[in-house]
Amino acid sequence: MRLFECGTLVPGCQWHTRADEDAEVVRRAVEHLRTVHGEEIIRENMVENIKARIRDENGAAAA
Repeated sequence: MRLFECGTLVPGCQWHTRADEDAEVVRRAVEHLRTVHGEEIIRENMVENIKARIRDENGAAAA
């Protein structure tokens, strides 16, 4: 299971998501950034920042 914690990108945010695939984690994170944090444009570097913060739920870093 892959895990993304928004607080690693937006300090103070407690939201997190889990999914089997990184692509689904990214999709959910982008949706969260749009709806909760008011981000209208999600640039490629933001997607890269999300991907860099996805990890295995057991603590291993993303490949």
